[in-house]
Amino acid sequence: MALDFSIILRFQDALLLGLWMTLKLTLICVILGCTLGFLVGLARTSRSVMLRAISSIYVEFFRGTPVLIQLFWIFFCLPLILGIELSNLASGVIALTLYMGAITSETFRASLKSVGPEQLDACIALGLPRRIQVINVILPQAVLRAIPTLLSNCVSLFKESALVSAVGMADLMFVGQNISNNTARPVEVLTIVALIYFVIAFPLTRAVSLIERRILAKLAI
Repeated sequence: MALDFSIILRFQDALLLGLWMTLKLTLICVILGCTLGFLVGLARTSRSVMLRAISSIYVEFFRGTPVLIQLFWIFFCLPLILGIELSNLASGVIALTLYMGAITSETFRASLKSVGPEQLDACIALGLPRRIQVINVILPQAVLRAIPTLLSNCVSLFKESALVSAVGMADLMFVGQNISNNTARPVEVLTIVALIYFVIAFPLTRAVSLIERRILAKLAI
């Protein structure tokens, strides 16, 4: 069978809509996941044994189990337990946010530990409340150190978002699969879908390397 990539032109609008859904889902989960990850990172560096234990269990569970299983459990099992209905969008957001929170919490935990103790000593000497210490002193330095790894996590999440197609969410992968099934042209369609992911992810990956070098140079000054 001869390859015919011109067939993609008939479905470019559908693929663009799928890509928009993928990007929107990724952005939502990045914002929510990074916020959750920072809070969990704080909990993992807390003096409270209970907070450290709970946050560690959460992190190890979501880092140690496949994202697809987490997604299926939230989509199929959680509604049965709670007695509510969850849309595929809500299930995707919950699953990817929890996963993002788990992986970014380790990034924040490492960056929080890298903030020198003299910074905290200065905050205590000035009598700053804990909230002010976190927002004005610890958070800016921790985020600066965490940026390269956080950006890498965002790229990984963008690629992992293809899993939501398994619960019927109309993202780029789901649209591509439907077009492939309807046209019987899996090689052309899935190749283009893969190239779309690559065209977005590869420049971001290179940008991460550039930003990392600049941040390391800045911190070394």
